[in-house]
Amino acid sequence: MPQLDTSTWFITILSMIITLFFMFQLKVAKYNFPENPEPKLMSMPKSTTPWEKKWTKIYSPLSLPLQ
Repeated sequence: MPQLDTSTWFITILSMIITLFFMFQLKVAKYNFPENPEPKLMSMPKSTTPWEKKWTKIYSPLSLPLQ
């Protein structure tokens, strides 16, 4: 049974990685990116809910005075 010749694997894998790197660089270089992205000022709409109009407090049973 013949042995598998692995002497060329290193150069094959290395050249494949380099080629994929250059292809990725060329693909990314086609896109136009903004120079200085400015943040958008977003105003949050004020929602009126019934519990915001009055003062409320929730008492836990352990904080109530002893009777």
